[in-house]
Amino acid sequence: MATSNGAQVIAIEEHYWDPELTPHVAEQDRGGAGVMQAKLEDLFEARIAEMDATGVDIQVLSHGAPSTQRLDPATAAEVTRATNDRLRDIVAQRPDRFAAFANLPTPDPAACADELSRCVNELGFKGAMIHGLTHGVFFDDARFWPVFERAQALDVPLYMHPAVPDKTVVERYYEPYVEDFPALLSAGWGFTVETATQGIRIVLSGVLEKYPDCKIILGHLGEGLPFLLWRIDHALSRPGNKALSFREVFSRNFHITTSGNFSDPALMCSIAEMGADRILFSVDYPFVPNAPGMDWIERVHLNAEDKAKILNGNAKRLLKL
Repeated sequence: MATSNGAQVIAIEEHYWDPELTPHVAEQDRGGAGVMQAKLEDLFEARIAEMDATGVDIQVLSHGAPSTQRLDPATAAEVTRATNDRLRDIVAQRPDRFAAFANLPTPDPAACADELSRCVNELGFKGAMIHGLTHGVFFDDARFWPVFERAQALDVPLYMHPAVPDKTVVERYYEPYVEDFPALLSAGWGFTVETATQGIRIVLSGVLEKYPDCKIILGHLGEGLPFLLWRIDHALSRPGNKALSFREVFSRNFHITTSGNFSDPALMCSIAEMGADRILFSVDYPFVPNAPGMDWIERVHLNAEDKAKILNGNAKRLLKL
């Protein structure tokens, strides 16, 4: 295990599926993940064998999109609690190889903060992952602000992950091309646009001014935001806009991961804009195999200190591993 020079590898956006949760999720909301079902549901033999073969020491497990974000509000809290309990049991079998992000019952906003506390304090989870919109509502909505408050108090991050875009967005932006190019809705473009918008809205909402120590994670090297950071900050600083330093808030509160985006130029841009202390290694397993991510991080030209931060140091600090 580990890299060729012995550095520990912690990958923090690695997905699984709970077969008892999956029936609650509509087929069209799974983003074509069904082709990965066997790997998503395998939590031990094949998964750990691939981790061993490629050098991944620890996976931080998170449920695949849309997770619990599109559950029925009436049952969301109960179903989410049971899902988290089963994930705790999985991690308990191999605590040397797995950690976990909590699922949150966002269709029942009043239950979210307490479930986050339970998962961190009782189950030992390292934060929470939110997948896309909750029945058309972005996470910056005021009903979710208690989750930001609780995450700050618990000192754990909130990971904003994509999900298949809202039906109206699909109709306006992506049809008729999705029939021939279904990945356009997901990693091909739809995921990036929706999750970058999620991040921007969180900054603009003011929730991070109220809870300035809250930590947000974006995958896929920041969903393009590091590349656009100067332009966004400059545009929002023009006369007529409310006083806000987008760059200051983004640089203070956000971390990004390498999940499914193994691009040298994109990584160098992200380091230039945010610094190596804000970047964490991730593969996006099983949607992206471990091997390409590990091959890339082994060969990418970084000094040893920065590479160690990205591979394990930043995760140990942020997630208290």
